[in-house]
Amino acid sequence: MSFRNVTSANFKKFTGKKLIAFDLDGTLTHSKAPLEAKMATVLHRLLKRKKVAVVSGGAKKQYEKQFLSNLGLSPEDTANLFLFPTNGSAFYSFEKGSLTQRYAENFTPEQKQKILSAIQAAFQRTNFTPDARIYGELIEDRDSQITFSGLGQEAPVELKKAWDPDRAKREPIKAVLDELLPDFEIKINSSSSIDITKKGIDKAYAIRKICENLDLKVGDILFVGDALFPGGNDSAVLRTGIDAVEVIGPEETVELVKRILA
Repeated sequence: MSFRNVTSANFKKFTGKKLIAFDLDGTLTHSKAPLEAKMATVLHRLLKRKKVAVVSGGAKKQYEKQFLSNLGLSPEDTANLFLFPTNGSAFYSFEKGSLTQRYAENFTPEQKQKILSAIQAAFQRTNFTPDARIYGELIEDRDSQITFSGLGQEAPVELKKAWDPDRAKREPIKAVLDELLPDFEIKINSSSSIDITKKGIDKAYAIRKICENLDLKVGDILFVGDALFPGGNDSAVLRTGIDAVEVIGPEETVELVKRILA
């Protein structure tokens, strides 16, 4: 359901959830933008009352730069925070205030080479030519995920949004990758990226790993994301039967959390 359609009865149900899981880009922050102070404030309050998980296609270093460095938690406040980068193919929690890896579904060197070769073949077969200016890495190796970003990882948000809004540039590339990499999971991201992980790893997988590692049931969790629509990069969570709320940006997320805490 969308945030605007959430009823008082829904909020009453949400207050009983043991864990709130959030997407990162477009939900807790704007794409690749730092966490804002007003979001950090409501998350501090939420972490004192509930477990919080962040599930995103981003790598651990992106979490640290974009999220953790701006959250400003003391070591004592980290016990309820759990991070599932690269769509749940890795899991980090805090031990005595120190970020600690619990698992990682990393690619082998042979798998990485196969994926990189397939991406180059997809570029050739679709006649894809990168823009003259690329911001950061065009293809990023995140160990458990390889990501192609049409304008580079560090492109400004507005440029990303304008680059391929109808997915017409990425759909042909994905079609070739689906053919060449049938044993891998290939997902179009919400703005300008394509993520490649091991088969079966998506945000539904992340929800199952949250349950497995934190001794929870799907019914104990509320998921909040900005792309729950069909084909959106958060939509996979719906296969688990989870309660989920779609927001339009961090501003709505702040209001949602405030209502849950009220």
